[in-house]
Amino acid sequence: MSATTGNGPLIQLQDLKKVFYTDEVETHALAGIHLTIDRGEYVAISGPSGCGKSTLLSILGLLDSPTAGTYNLNGQPVQDLDLSQRARIRNREIGFIFQSFNLIGDLTVFENVELPLTYRGMRASERRTRVAEALERVGMGHRGKHLPSQLSGGQQQRVAVARALVGQPSILLADEPTGNLDSKNGEAVMDLLHDLHQTGATICMVTHDPRFARHAERAVHLFDGQVVDEHTEDEASGTA
Repeated sequence: MSATTGNGPLIQLQDLKKVFYTDEVETHALAGIHLTIDRGEYVAISGPSGCGKSTLLSILGLLDSPTAGTYNLNGQPVQDLDLSQRARIRNREIGFIFQSFNLIGDLTVFENVELPLTYRGMRASERRTRVAEALERVGMGHRGKHLPSQLSGGQQQRVAVARALVGQPSILLADEPTGNLDSKNGEAVMDLLHDLHQTGATICMVTHDPRFARHAERAVHLFDGQVVDEHTEDEASGTA
């Protein structure tokens, strides 16, 4: 999806740790994570509440920094970047899909999807082309002038996926993307992610629902801040 290519894995984490300090209490949210995600792969990260899934996704998305360990993205170490450097890479390399959609209510669908490109200073003509393509890709090309409040939850999440896609990121990070949807719309969003993966997208999804984790090629299970199990979908179904 991104113009940034190279040899080796897209993401590589080595002994990643995250400790939160509150009132002299240490909480070890991540306790030595080793994880590799290749270009074009679809990975689901699952586990019980409080296991470190969201913390790991925040670090992968450069919204937070690890306490220790290394994080290489596209072959470059990113664990020690300052806020402005992280923001720049986030805008160009990472597409976010959130549980709560995070659309801006007084902007149209088109304007919501356009926003990340506006931050880049991209020319208006190129922005229009990119936004139109992204909306068509998620089946929302006819809704560009609508406000988020005029859409169903499933439609809002499709717009959020378009916003994540429009910058042509190296990876899509999906945080419980079906969490606020009924089962029918949840399955529709999962089908959309599957289609995007089939056309080359790299996806890392956090989910607590094992039904949705099975959509991914590889499942990584966390418990108490550590990877306790990892298998491919073929291994899970007994075909490997």
